[in-house]
Amino acid sequence: MVSSELLVLLLDLAGTVAFAVYGALSAIRYTRLDLVGVLVLGSVTAMGGGAMRDAILGATPVNAVSDWRYPAAALFGALITFFAARWLARLEPAIVVFDALGLGFFAVSGAGTALAFGASPVGAVLLGMLTAVGGGTVRDIMLSRIPSILYQDLYATSALVGALIVVVCEEFGLDELVPATVAVLTAITIRLVAWRWKISAPGVPWRDSISGAD
Repeated sequence: MVSSELLVLLLDLAGTVAFAVYGALSAIRYTRLDLVGVLVLGSVTAMGGGAMRDAILGATPVNAVSDWRYPAAALFGALITFFAARWLARLEPAIVVFDALGLGFFAVSGAGTALAFGASPVGAVLLGMLTAVGGGTVRDIMLSRIPSILYQDLYATSALVGALIVVVCEEFGLDELVPATVAVLTAITIRLVAWRWKISAPGVPWRDSISGAD
């Protein structure tokens, strides 16, 4: 049986690679960054959310600087993407798929880590979401874009649901592997379905009538 510590580590590393690929692809697609810039954006996307979570939990120094496996995984994903960008760019949903993978892995590992550090159920759900969306938010700000969490394809919702499944199953004492798998797949599915059919959370009613108002 896979231990909870090993499960969280594997999910964290898988999410790190997936988000590094996603961040690097975003950097290449929307900007003209050089190799260093691509590696930085990929690493920020991959490790930003986990670093925020660890800092809030008091788990310092954060994994991004205390465990070589995290920056190594981030740099690996970003570096592979830099050299394979032309091939990956031909796959239209490539960026979204890697984003969905990272979102699912990090939502679950973030919630699991928060529970292990004694966070409340509500706090664990929120920290799971933060782990999943934090790095992408920092990346979008660095690229001078509105963060995806604020408007795009149920972005935060998918992470929130994945983290919630983990926490609820933990409260009922269920085996960790099955809930984690279900939570990851659920978060990924919500993200991809929302992207495919352009589903977003409701916007502000009568936004056009109040735009530009003081």
